[in-house]
Parts: sequence; C-alpha cells; structure tokens
Amino acid sequence: MRRGHPDLTNAMLNASNIAKVDRVRHGFFTREGGVSDGPFKGLNCGFGSDDDANNVTENRRLALARLGVPENPLVTAYQVHSADALPVTEPWAAADAPKADAMVTATPGLVLGILTADCAPVLFADGRAGVIGAAHAGWRGAKSGVLERCVDAMLDAGASLGGISAAVGPCIGQSSYEVGPEFIKGFVEDDADSEAFFVPSTRSGHALFDLGGYALARLAAMGLASSEFLDQDTCADERRFYSYRRGTLAGAADYGRLLSAIVITED
Repeated sequence: MRRGHPDLTNAMLNASNIAKVDRVRHGFFTREGGVSDGPFKGLNCGFGSDDDANNVTENRRLALARLGVPENPLVTAYQVHSADALPVTEPWAAADAPKADAMVTATPGLVLGILTADCAPVLFADGRAGVIGAAHAGWRGAKSGVLERCVDAMLDAGASLGGISAAVGPCIGQSSYEVGPEFIKGFVEDDADSEAFFVPSTRSGHALFDLGGYALARLAAMGLASSEFLDQDTCADERRFYSYRRGTLAGAADYGRLLSAIVITED
C-alpha cells in the first residue's frame, strides 16, 4: 500500500567504477526512505522477512523508481549461501525464485537484485559486452567461489575479464565481525594467505574478519578491469543499514533486508 511520498534522496549509494560503465544503472540501497515499520522500519526489500508483503512490494517499487527504472522487472533469487550462479533471460515471480547466490544477464531491462543484512552484495558490469551480474557473498559463498562463478557465467554470456568492473557494497565491517577459532582455521587451512584478513580480537582465540576486504581481494585476483569496496559497516550503522548480527546480539526475532540492484539499458 502506498503511503505518501517517502524521501529516497539518501536511499542509494553508487560505486564510482560501475557508475562509469555505459548503459548500466546500479545502486546499493540503504534502509532510508521506505514504508516499513517496527523492526523493519525503512526500505525493507526482503520477502523472506516477516514484514507485511505489501510493504516489501512498495519498497521494491520505490527502489526501482529511485534507480530510474520504475517499470522494469526486479529479479531476486532464493539465496542459500551457495556458489551457484544462474543465467537469467526472463523475470520470475519472487515466490518462484530459484535457489542461487549469483545471477547474470545480457537481457536489457532486467534488474538483478541481491538482498543482504551484513553479507556483501557484489555487482558486476561489462558495458561493452552488454552483460551484468550480481552476487550475494557471505563468508560461505565467498570462500566457496560465488564471485568466480558469477564472473565465469558472465564470460559464458559474452563478457571479457578485462571488460568487467565490480563493486562490493556495504557489509559487516571488520571491527564488528568477531569469529571463533574454527572459523579462522577453516579459512587459513584452505588458503594460508587468508590470514591477512583476520586481526586479533579481545577474546582469546578469536579474531575480527574483514569480509569486504576478502571479497575485494578475490575480485582483484581475477584480473578484472576494476574493483572497488564501499567500506561501510552495516552492523555499526543502525540508522542506515539493516544487520543480522546487530539484531541477533540485541535478541531481535527478525530483521530487514537491504537491496542492491543493477540493470543494463537498451542501446
């Protein structure tokens, strides 16, 4: 249900490297400017929350209007922390969303959307080839290769490594992300260089993990045209972002979801 005219002036962040890509519009949305109330107050775009579905529908409409594509279909997946990347050629209903954590399309007008609340949203664009991608990179997905799978799917669709720009959106910051010894062990045993993304915390055997830095390093290792990280801590900034960890620590039963979206336009 539409309620007045929420102010979405500060509702969307742009990454400068993708902003320079021809024919592409993108945005990492904050929680500001939506119609949801209570624990979801703001621009909650996740049907997976217990928010009123009408509020979520309206928030998605508002986000697309802010992106400048109010009539375009928004495609989101059923995210399961996998490394699976899907090619998308036509929209599906949110209720029928397939399980995946990355999507790629060369179809102009289709808006690819990623939903997060501390995990890292990553958007990709090759304007010359007319191919875009979007990935949900929590620690499981990032570690198991969701970013590389997304790039591989873009290459299959006609993109080139040297033509792809990528941006990591706001996610939980290192100072907010304390992890235990088993978490650390799993990363370092898989790749000793991963140790660079941990710093000791105040608790013995624990550390603080740099999810955004880790995702950015994996992007850089692929030889893309450019990659960038919008280093903003979703857990620490309650006014602007939803956060699963912040809510969990506070004993909240549920939380909102932030939208990150990208679309390639017609020539």
